[in-house]
Amino acid sequence: MQHNGDGTGSRRAGRSTGLAATLVLALALGGCASSSSVPRSFDISAPSTFPTRAGAVRGQLLVVEPKAIASLDTERIAVRGPGGAYSYLTDGNWADRLPKLLQARLIQSFENANRLRSVGRPGDRLASDWQLLADVRAFEVVVTGSTEVVVEMSVKLVNDRSGRILSGRVFSARAPAAGTDAINVSAAFNGAVQSLMREIVLWSTGQV
Repeated sequence: MQHNGDGTGSRRAGRSTGLAATLVLALALGGCASSSSVPRSFDISAPSTFPTRAGAVRGQLLVVEPKAIASLDTERIAVRGPGGAYSYLTDGNWADRLPKLLQARLIQSFENANRLRSVGRPGDRLASDWQLLADVRAFEVVVTGSTEVVVEMSVKLVNDRSGRILSGRVFSARAPAAGTDAINVSAAFNGAVQSLMREIVLWSTGQV
């Protein structure tokens, strides 16, 4: 009888030891997972304030997804080095492919300005009056003596019924970054993009 009791105690002790070991291993693995370097995703905010425009809100605009070279047509945050070679930040990405993200924020910018009757993208079944076409010429971090971000877009406003280009213009903006990490770089991009998109909206609505 005593022998059976000792055996039970040994088995319980063995199970307790095994459970403790499993728990320690799980905590160790959890610590490794939480400390692993996973790139964060960063968004861009559309400008929200615009000067009041006199006159009626009119017309419908389609914002086509901007075009970009392969080095910029990505979620990765580009850094341009000497000679024009591209590399990318390792601690952060954009929340979507850059052209798609810019298209979404341009649409939001026009909506915030409230200067047109409707704004959308191709496929939204709008009987549009105009299309906004854009090419991303630059969207990169430049590190020389200091760190800054450079944004440049070529924009054309097209009559959607005749296909005629009403007007075109190149917009550019720069902003200093407090550091080369993704948090500081994305904050600098946010400021530059808001300034650039505000100009695009004011210029575009002034043409129609």
